[in-house]
Amino acid sequence: MPPNPDHFVLLPAFAATEGRPATLGVLGGGQLGFMFVQAAQRMGYRTAVLDPDANSPAGLVSHHHFQAGYDDAQALAAMSRVCDAVTTEFENVPAHTLETLAKTTPVSPQAHAVAVAQDRVVEKAHFQASAASSGVGPVPYAVLTTDSDLARVPDALFPAILKTARMGYDGKGQLGVASAEALASAWQALQQVPCVLEKRMPLIAECSVLVARSRQGDCVNLPVQLNTHVEGILARTEVFDGNLAPDLTARAVDAAKKIARELGYVGVLCVEFFVVTGDDGKPGLVVNEIAPRPHNSGHYSIEACDVSQFSLQVRTLAGLPLVQPRLLAPAVMLNLLGDIWFNSGELRTPEWDQVLALPGVHLHLYGKLEARKGRKMGHITITATRIEDARGVAQEVQSILGLWH
Repeated sequence: MPPNPDHFVLLPAFAATEGRPATLGVLGGGQLGFMFVQAAQRMGYRTAVLDPDANSPAGLVSHHHFQAGYDDAQALAAMSRVCDAVTTEFENVPAHTLETLAKTTPVSPQAHAVAVAQDRVVEKAHFQASAASSGVGPVPYAVLTTDSDLARVPDALFPAILKTARMGYDGKGQLGVASAEALASAWQALQQVPCVLEKRMPLIAECSVLVARSRQGDCVNLPVQLNTHVEGILARTEVFDGNLAPDLTARAVDAAKKIARELGYVGVLCVEFFVVTGDDGKPGLVVNEIAPRPHNSGHYSIEACDVSQFSLQVRTLAGLPLVQPRLLAPAVMLNLLGDIWFNSGELRTPEWDQVLALPGVHLHLYGKLEARKGRKMGHITITATRIEDARGVAQEVQSILGLWH
């Protein structure tokens, strides 16, 4: 019989069942899986990873590593035998894989929620439908699936951004479109796959909210994160009291929780928002996208909060109580891409000694064996008693490593 999620309770790891420790599994062995495994092991759980890469960071530090594709029937059966519950570290795991595992093992987030995040057309429709309760909808948009759709796009939608419906991330699968005349060539450049055309709004800021929701519907959130992207990739996150106006902060948190509730979501969910200038000239919110997992913008929580996003992921998966995280210190998080290993024109080790000599610096490297330009290799979180002090140290780190300014 498949597990009944309404009655699923996984006791803490030290309360072993059937004569063995409880084991938590994760689909995907990258940095998010790596940090999930670390959090689970700190709480006493054994861990299992399914990832085709023999050198995946999470697989190398886990108790079990099933090196196979995400649709490998034997590997999925092995995960089901070993694991008491399973989660995922990225949204592009096939939804049918989650459905297969859920027949025998509690899985969160659920396949239907991940499927929404995998397709921008479905995701935008969900945001549109949930706007009545969340109070925050998407930017004006149009869906392109056939040539005839291009002619129906209103001029008011331009200038716009054309995004592939599936598989786009970190700025990939996106093109700016200045006018209706440029739309056909842009769509052709994206291979005429199904796309979403989004109106480019006057952008004031970007922010995100991470929520954790239990099977019983309890929901908590991390503080609102203020984000800066460079070339479509998150470069910097700042978290401190007052990083957004109080009314925008309250609206973002409320909308994120309602989006999670209307998905029937279980697990950690990141909801990304744009702060834009409204028709009345005042700042307002639109929802950009969701990520059904921990998120790059939440990494600061490992040091700056009393409960991190990865601890929340463990708690939601294991059926443990959720507590509202508290911000312990203002923080700045800087992404470390493989580019900094090549700043001198050839491969070299960045000046970690100089960085670690600065106050409040917390270095996280993900254990990836090869540095490549654009590849996420790690992050640095800077904590301080004042955000001004954290920013000052962050500026020094950026100068030492040659990071984006």
